[in-house]
Amino acid sequence: MSAAPVLIAPLPQHRLDEPRLFAWLAGRLPGFAGPAELRQFQGGQSNPTYLITTPERRYVLRKKPPGKLLPSAHQIEREYRVLRALDGTAVPVPPARVLCEDEGVIGTAFYVMDFVDGRVLTDTTLAALEKDERRPIYDAMAQTLAALHRVDYRTAGLADFGKPENFVGRQINLWTKQYLAAKTDELPAMDALMRWLPENAPATEEVTVVHGDFRLGNLLYAHDGPQVLAVLDWELATLGHPLSDLAYVALPYHLPPGGPLPGLRELDAAAWGLPSEAEFLQAYARAVGREDIPDWPFFLALSLFRLAGITQGVYARALQGNAADGGAMAMAAVARSAAEIGWEIASGARRVA
Repeated sequence: MSAAPVLIAPLPQHRLDEPRLFAWLAGRLPGFAGPAELRQFQGGQSNPTYLITTPERRYVLRKKPPGKLLPSAHQIEREYRVLRALDGTAVPVPPARVLCEDEGVIGTAFYVMDFVDGRVLTDTTLAALEKDERRPIYDAMAQTLAALHRVDYRTAGLADFGKPENFVGRQINLWTKQYLAAKTDELPAMDALMRWLPENAPATEEVTVVHGDFRLGNLLYAHDGPQVLAVLDWELATLGHPLSDLAYVALPYHLPPGGPLPGLRELDAAAWGLPSEAEFLQAYARAVGREDIPDWPFFLALSLFRLAGITQGVYARALQGNAADGGAMAMAAVARSAAEIGWEIASGARRVA
């Protein structure tokens, strides 16, 4: 599916003091001049996102949500910093123009970047595209991820953007704690992964800038071709192991079709015009300049463990809010499926590329 952005009037809880905002921008954003209109992007962004339209330009504003927040959550300032650092590199990012940390303007910190006109492709099968258009989309995705992982984070001014040491160990600890805090039912596969992952972590570390949520739906493609115009949603970006990003974007190859997170597992990739998992990994490896993808089963298992922890948390929060509807029940099924697939990979019962 190719999704055009859906714009709505700002939700009641996300309304801003627009005159104050526009006055602030007029004094700090070169070329900004009204009259201006503000609309909100509809969707699941954890950070409310808006389109600002003026007679000459379009901009995107990203802000923290209202209310009390955890110190490590919704760090708009980090998003702005990594966008500025990557501007001018081979990584396509929207130009970030101005950051406001004064909560007195609209109630929270925010930043403004240029609007990039492109298409978002959310269906990993790319069924809406012609068969010969599909592989180039995946090739561009692999090349874009490789471009990110080739960035010298020290030269880019990001040496202190995260803790480079023991990224994998900290990820295992984080998602173990998150899962246990949200646990509702017994998931033997999660218990098995919690034992297996620490014992099988790679002995060597690699450190690059990692996106943290690199996937098809967070890429903005050209309307008339496979070129990636911008990588979006940098909220989870940090310094870490590059293969964590690669495993996350490759997860659809291991997820079943249908459901809230449909995958490619039972699809004949060649007949569908898509690269196989092995071909996708080879495209990434060539682009990033590495000979192999070591510890691949481990990183897939870790990524599925993380997915299970995230979706279990969604399900648990829905139950606490007495909102155990079909969507919440679906997340419970995703958590169980992700854990079981992860354990099948870790134990060698499922073959991987």
